[in-house]
Amino acid sequence: MSKLINVTEIFGENVFSDKVMQERLPKKVYKELRKTIDEGKELDPAVADVVAEAMKNWAVDKGATHYTHIFHPLTGVTAEKHDSFITAPRADGTVLMEFSGKELIKGEPDASSFPSGGLRATFEARGYTAWDCTSPAYVREDAAGAILCIPTAFCSYTGEALDKKTPLLRSMQAINDQAIRLLKLFGNTTSRKVSACVGPEQEYFLVDKQKYLKRKDLIFTGRTLFGAMPPKGQELDDHYFGTIRQRVASYMKDVNEELWKLGVSSKTQHNEVAPAQHELAPIYAEANVAVDHNQIVMKVLKKVACQHGLQCLLHEKPFAGVNGSGKHNNWSITTDDGINLLDPGKTPHENIQFLLVLTCILKAVDKHADLLRESAADVGNDHRLGANEAPPAIISVFLGEQLEDVLEQLISTGMATKSIKGEVLHTGVKTLPDFTKDATDRNRTSPFAFTGNKFEFRMVGSRDSIASPNIVLNTIVAEAFAEACDVLEKAKDFDIAVHDLIKEYATNHQRIVFNGNGYSDEWVAEAERRGLPNIKSMVDAIPALVSDKAVDLFAKFGVFTRAELESRVEIQYEAYAKAINIEAKTMIDIAGKQIIPAVIHYTKELADTIVSVKEAGAKAKVQSRLLDKTSDLLEAAEYALDKLSEVTSIAAQKAEGEEQARYFHEEVMPAMDALRMPVDQLEMIVNKELWPMPSYGDLIFEV
Repeated sequence: MSKLINVTEIFGENVFSDKVMQERLPKKVYKELRKTIDEGKELDPAVADVVAEAMKNWAVDKGATHYTHIFHPLTGVTAEKHDSFITAPRADGTVLMEFSGKELIKGEPDASSFPSGGLRATFEARGYTAWDCTSPAYVREDAAGAILCIPTAFCSYTGEALDKKTPLLRSMQAINDQAIRLLKLFGNTTSRKVSACVGPEQEYFLVDKQKYLKRKDLIFTGRTLFGAMPPKGQELDDHYFGTIRQRVASYMKDVNEELWKLGVSSKTQHNEVAPAQHELAPIYAEANVAVDHNQIVMKVLKKVACQHGLQCLLHEKPFAGVNGSGKHNNWSITTDDGINLLDPGKTPHENIQFLLVLTCILKAVDKHADLLRESAADVGNDHRLGANEAPPAIISVFLGEQLEDVLEQLISTGMATKSIKGEVLHTGVKTLPDFTKDATDRNRTSPFAFTGNKFEFRMVGSRDSIASPNIVLNTIVAEAFAEACDVLEKAKDFDIAVHDLIKEYATNHQRIVFNGNGYSDEWVAEAERRGLPNIKSMVDAIPALVSDKAVDLFAKFGVFTRAELESRVEIQYEAYAKAINIEAKTMIDIAGKQIIPAVIHYTKELADTIVSVKEAGAKAKVQSRLLDKTSDLLEAAEYALDKLSEVTSIAAQKAEGEEQARYFHEEVMPAMDALRMPVDQLEMIVNKELWPMPSYGDLIFEV
């Protein structure tokens, strides 16, 4: 029997938490550090030295020998450089273990070797990591031993953001400033801070490690580039919320234990829709902490999988024909004294502050739908969005019957007088309790859905950092709040002005509200009629970053400069081209070196069989027809392989940037699909013993 876990004893034991700081820091130092964390007060170097010494001693007590600044470069994953606490040896042959405030506050990784989109040249190497003291440091235990991990931001020598954390922190400051401004207009004098809080649901696949290692496509690209569907997929819906297999349950137990030690509040776990697909969801945290925690979650999922002889796949679409994986970004805004600005209360029609916040968000999402779509743009996500498994590529907002009814009252009469109440749910079974159901249903086809006291942005890809969508959400809502405050602060009669503003926003932006089936063809036509953008691919989404509207927005709140936005556009195009190039070259390699030789071997065996059968005086019609069919498909595969090789070579000659990315999207991707088609048909014909890689059935049903 496995060891029982006491969550309350282990939770946060490897985190330099507030409790640890109170225990290990002098009271005066602790208070000064809290002022920096809570109020943004500049940190005194003398205070930093004391904090660094206490942090080092705590980490060493836990077995740490090294420390690292964890940062979020524009690669989409975290980066780190490990330094030992050891200083120069002493005369007696021993060494000192030291860690200064300067080392805590600032690190210096090479800035030229990370994607910078032209912000840094190769000869301009200096970059800095700066301690984000609002996200707790922690000790991570792995094969390298115990390492003190310090969350940081990453910027260039000239001050530009080279990461995802810096603009996220800027956006958090923007929404805090404008939300406090809004609350003061409603007479709130007690709330000192408003935070964007996030709870990201993480979907993932688990496959057997040995089978994974036999698939070059999974190794090199994270997804299967070939693969015929097995006789059974997810049609029966029997995997979703089904009993968790013992091997997977053991894995989940170890994942939870490790996450809890690191202070990550892993709460929910279950089987997802597709076979071998699962989900983990944490409790909410402030946006920057949630971003750090989600990176920890992805690392732990992969690390623990290896310990169980499994491989964790985080690609958005590792298997064609079954659901892909997303990362639902649950976003809310709350005050430091516990007020959720997205809580409608029992009578939303009377909650004027909530209605203003809600309509500001409708305005923000409608005005910047293209930016929000771009924030979820990813090579893998192109395979999900728009299919009947994920939200459509069209941004819309689901409010539910209750709030939609309130808005319709406001639009039609200028006054909302009632709110739809939740009715009693009668099950028809006497032994089951009757209870009040929610006033509105849910809609899983909506990209941006209101779910009671938060918005769920469902478009984010499973591999992606959640920093980008939250940067956009924070900034566009901050802009809407600021514009509302500009009007209300000048109003002679606040009550009349706020009612007029709510009606104006509800009327002007009602086109973004859609409660129906986002998967239907009718919605695509209706969205076009409403003038909503339908951005179908990552390549088409990228230009939104440098529109005049976006540049003005981000500059106004100091989140991005034009140069920082232009650099991200260049990086995005380059990332897309590189990813598709790797996939195309992997297909060429697998088809040329593994699949076609295996099919030729099969046709030779089949031809020999036909000769033997005919020599025995028997008919070989079935064998001959099978040989003809296989040969035709082999010829089609060879032709498609040659075509893919040709267009991939042409793509390499294209000018880097948008031209190359578009060529990969418009020419190379269709050529990849054309090669896959005959190969997948051949997989259904060729003997399993001859097929050079595990099938879909082997991968998703044998875990």
